[in-house]
Amino acid sequence: MSESVSKQLYEQKVRVRICGILQEGDAILLLKHEGIGSAGYIWSPPGGGLEFDENAQETLVREFQEETGLIIRVKEMLFVNEFKTDTHHAIELFFRVEQVSGELKLGEDPEVPKDEQILSELKWLSFEALQHIPNQHLHNIFHELEHPSMILESSGFYKFEGISKK
Repeated sequence: MSESVSKQLYEQKVRVRICGILQEGDAILLLKHEGIGSAGYIWSPPGGGLEFDENAQETLVREFQEETGLIIRVKEMLFVNEFKTDTHHAIELFFRVEQVSGELKLGEDPEVPKDEQILSELKWLSFEALQHIPNQHLHNIFHELEHPSMILESSGFYKFEGISKK
C-alpha cells in the first residue's frame, strides 16, 4: 500500500507554518482538522506551510484564501509556537490578521488529494465557547492560556510536545 500524501508532506520533516488569528467581536475563526491530535481532531487557526519562494505574509494571505475564501491583511506578529512529536516537528509563526474582502467558505489544501483532505469545518468560535472545548480538541496554543482571548495578547516563544496522533 502506498504512503498517504499527508504522511509524505508532513512527517519526519521540520515544517514552518504561518498562522493567522482573525477576530470578529468576541470570536475567532477556527478550522476543524480531522485526524490530528490524540482525540481525532483539533480546532486550529487558519494557516499553512511556508513555500520556498514566498515570504511569511504572502504565505498567510494564500493559505487564508485557500482555506477560508477570505482575503486578509497581515498585521503584527503575535508569537512563535514549536511542537514536536516522534513523527512531526513544526515551527509556527502567528500573526494578527484582518479581513479585507472575500466570502467565508470552507476551502481545502490543494497539495493534498480530495480523499485525504483534513479540513472538515470552518467556524467562528466565541472565547466563551472555547473555554468549554476540551484541550485535546484545541490547538496547543490554547492549552496554557487562562482564557482563550489571551491569544490576542500573547507574545514570545511557546514549546509543546506530543499533540499529534501516532
